[in-house]
Order: sequence, then C-alpha cells, then structure tokens
Amino acid sequence: MTATGPIGVFDSGIGGLTVLKEIVAKLPKHDTIYLGDTARVPYGIRSAETITRYARENAGFLVDQGISALVVACNTATAVALDDLKSRLPIPVFGVVEPGARRAATLAPEGRIAVLATEATVKSGAYERAIHAHAPHASVIGRPCPLFVPLAEEGWVDNDVAKAAAAHYLGDLGAARLDAVVLGCTHYPLLRDTIAGALPGGAAIIDSAHSTADDVARALPATTGTGRHRFFVTDAPDRFARVGARFLGAPLADVTHVDL
Repeated sequence: MTATGPIGVFDSGIGGLTVLKEIVAKLPKHDTIYLGDTARVPYGIRSAETITRYARENAGFLVDQGISALVVACNTATAVALDDLKSRLPIPVFGVVEPGARRAATLAPEGRIAVLATEATVKSGAYERAIHAHAPHASVIGRPCPLFVPLAEEGWVDNDVAKAAAAHYLGDLGAARLDAVVLGCTHYPLLRDTIAGALPGGAAIIDSAHSTADDVARALPATTGTGRHRFFVTDAPDRFARVGARFLGAPLADVTHVDL
C-alpha cells in the first residue's frame, strides 16, 4: 500500500502509548497522530454499543486529520468495534487482539494460555476466538485484572500494592500450568515484572504491542517523513503528558485538547 499521511493511533486513554512506542521503534520516519479519549476512560466498563460509538468518533477525528492507516491501540475497542471500523473506513485498520493471539497460538498451539485483560475484553471472548482460530486445541483462560490500569497510571508497578493485586488476580493460576500469558491490556506491560513474579515460572509473557507493531511495519512502506508525533486528548493535556511519558518512554510534546 502507499502511505501518504500519518499513522493514526487511538486508545481510551494513556495505555495505547505502549503500542505507539513499538510502532515508532519499527517505523521511526513515519509521522503519527495519537488520540487519547481521556475524558471517557475507562472503556472496559462500558456497554458494547457505547464502546462502538466512541470508537467511531475517535476514528472519524483521526481520518479528518488525513491519516493513511489506523491502529486501534485499545484491547477493549479492538475486541468490540474493530470489525465495525474496518467495514466503515477506506484505510487499513489494525487491532491489538489478533497479533497477540497469533503469537500465543504459535508458542502454545496445544497448551494453556491465560489472557489478562479488562472485564469487557474478557467478556467479549475476542482473544479466545482469535487464539482458537490459529490453535483450536489450546486451552484459554480469561482473567480480568481491573486494578492494573490505575496502578500503571500511578506508577505503582512494583510496590507492595501492585504485588498484592497481582497475587489476588493471578495466585490461583499456578495450578493451571500455563504455557503462555497474553497481556491483553495496553497498560499491563508496565507491570510485566510484577505479573511474572505472581505466575509460575516457564510461561511466556506476550505483549500484544510488539506483534501489532510488526503487522503495521509489514503493511506500510518505507517513508521519508519527518517522524513528527502529535498527540490529542479529550481531557486535561497536562496529566496526559506527565503520566504518558512513562508509557512512551520519552517526553510528550505537542499535546492538544480536542472536543469530540
């Protein structure tokens, strides 16, 4: 395909910056536009109808900015609204569920796979369907871990509170003898070490951001762009810039408030 505009990325808030980070690492010359719907976060507790409406509005804003491809860097929005967006938009649309599921299926085609995600993502069954499409005999366990999101945003990723939450959510999974664990929420990579410490050794931990960035890099051609990265948020830019720097691994500049 021919890319003449920036890559658009949206998430319900800050977590999608972990996906943007991987995309920028693989496509450093591509321009990007990131939209964080921080005024309406979290998506994980919303109905499917509401999530789909939010996703359409986010995508519409980015398309109006002239993007050439869209990345839905939100597991909940991917699980609920990806097909709807693909049917409506004239540009390539990527989600974060399929790449992570495909990686898990490759590593444990007949094994035990746990998917850690928001309640909405787990209830949607999107990861289970995607994994079974590649590995029909794999056993999939979905586990909601809602407190991981605020912990990541507060920077409490390896203290006693984070470890207690991980033990609460994951302590019983030791008996499952897991082969792979999918981090099915874009916030969760910040707690990767704490999550690993609460699980039995030997299970591969899969960050969907890596696999998603691989898919985007394969689909988009090389570019001579400037590598400019713009950020839009639907709530206060100051907090987004401060907290988001931990997720992106770099300071955030050019953050603008927008009313959708």
